[in-house]
Amino acid sequence: MIKLHNVYIGLGSNLGQREENILQAYGYIERLIGHIVCQSAFFYSEPWGFQSTNGFVNSAIRVETALSPFEVLRQTQHIEHLLGKTSAHATIRQAHDVCLYQDRPIDIDILLYDDLTINEPELKIPHPLMQEREFVMIPLREVLPITYADREPSQ
Repeated sequence: MIKLHNVYIGLGSNLGQREENILQAYGYIERLIGHIVCQSAFFYSEPWGFQSTNGFVNSAIRVETALSPFEVLRQTQHIEHLLGKTSAHATIRQAHDVCLYQDRPIDIDILLYDDLTINEPELKIPHPLMQEREFVMIPLREVLPITYADREPSQ
């Protein structure tokens, strides 16, 4: 029996047909990564970390996958390429964790993978800074399972 893992993925787009870009990414994710168990509503936000007149559409999904975290990373990068993301859209990483962000047709980030922690140059899980980004956390909360600790006490 194949072990399935829960991977939480954040998606964003601020170029072209933003909602359609995310919907197309869902289709590729279903084919190349695994079954989308649930998806958040679209969340509309202003650019974070750079100036642009193009607002973002963001979403989060929970996917059941048999792939390893690094296989998921390779597939998300492939999907980004299929949907038109090029090196001109990529985040430029500089010294001291300084990043220069760009407009992009699609951005796909692994936010969480089961309860793993990975701290490699090419992959960091949980995704760094996600808790500082409302456009990540609001959609993510929609797809995270409710645990006993998250429930309100009974009145």
